[in-house]
Amino acid sequence: MSENWQKAYRRKLVSAEAAVKVVRSGDKVVFTHGREPLALGLALAARRSELQNVKLYLANPHTDFDWYSPDWRESFSIEMSYILPDFRERFKKRYYDLVVGGLTGFTSQYQALNQIDVLLTEVSPPDESGLCSFGASVWGKKKVIKSARTVIAEVNKELIRTYGDNSIHVSEIDYFVEHLYAEEFKGGSDLLGRAIGMPGKVEEKIARYVGTLTNDGDTLQIGVGSTSEWLVPLGILDNRVDLGWHSEVTPRGVIKKVRDGTINGRYKNCHQGKVVTVAIGGGIKEDLEFVNDNPIFELYDADYVLDPRVIASNDNVLAINSALCIDLTGQIAAESTGWSMFGGPGGQLAFAIGSHMSKGGRFITALPSTTSGGYLSRIVSSLPEGTIVTVPRTLSDIVVTEYGIAKLKGKSQRERALELIAIAHPTFRQELDREAHCLFWP
Repeated sequence: MSENWQKAYRRKLVSAEAAVKVVRSGDKVVFTHGREPLALGLALAARRSELQNVKLYLANPHTDFDWYSPDWRESFSIEMSYILPDFRERFKKRYYDLVVGGLTGFTSQYQALNQIDVLLTEVSPPDESGLCSFGASVWGKKKVIKSARTVIAEVNKELIRTYGDNSIHVSEIDYFVEHLYAEEFKGGSDLLGRAIGMPGKVEEKIARYVGTLTNDGDTLQIGVGSTSEWLVPLGILDNRVDLGWHSEVTPRGVIKKVRDGTINGRYKNCHQGKVVTVAIGGGIKEDLEFVNDNPIFELYDADYVLDPRVIASNDNVLAINSALCIDLTGQIAAESTGWSMFGGPGGQLAFAIGSHMSKGGRFITALPSTTSGGYLSRIVSSLPEGTIVTVPRTLSDIVVTEYGIAKLKGKSQRERALELIAIAHPTFRQELDREAHCLFWP
């Protein structure tokens, strides 16, 4: 007779210290997307003197467990897929390596890791059926769990439950440990693992232009970025109705628009009436309470949500993303400038393709005209050596700065250059015009 899930759960519930004893020297240990499970991270770090050559993969780290220090390299080597602001200096010093994923990014990054020895994740307590939720972010967790030798889950009672495909049964997890809550560990992040800042006048001007490009009935995607994340709070969706949502994340202000009915998915062809995402983020605790067990919200694996064919199954997809710089041919760089890395590609390329394929779709790149301080133009004649092209010129569409809107689709090379120069900072327009004429005119 098979063991019931309640008995199995009690048997698998151990201390964090006991759970991480399964990690052996030479193992590949993966932390899933989202905040790291604190109890497991601390317990693993405490084994530094016992372990050698353990390869750690942290998708988008939020917590410093000290293992980024060069003194720890014999015990732990670090790989990441996304560089958050707090970890950029460490990357410059080559304290860790970067894993490059495929088109949909996250699950393919896990698959590229090949054999996973130990996987560490967070889940909610099991429900009456023995199902645990992954909370506000699923990414590629369900798929990657199937390829791990040992799966350890830290049980966090604060994690929400959602509809979609965002749960796992007790039987699929090898060990459970009790969660260490952030207030018990000063190095921990908040519930969403996100810092809160404020937009400036440049972002306000960009938002006004982007707002003129939104239409009633659009299905929206807005990516992570210092500019794009503030667009909804700054009013780009005000006075719009019957909007849809299909995106890898929900930036600030999106949940509020679901609350007031602005985002209702009425005209979506795929998942009509639903808010489809990979992760809930950018909100406040009250937003998570609204999402919790709310059938309007459906979370799915990144491989599904970021599939360009799925994206394009909705008409009038409006994808809005940030960038670091763009050259006069329309090549968009959102990951690095030169050899300096600032982030990862996320789902930007997938949504550039998907919006291009969507009937009535548009792809907007929103960025300030200059770097902070105004010393460098973000619109350049050519990208600096070493710059990673996130979106090729064949997919660039609409570019917005605080100086206006440039429409690139269907334009010649010369026309594109003139469009982009017109929205560059006035200080740099003459120089850009001179360089453009050297590059594109006789």
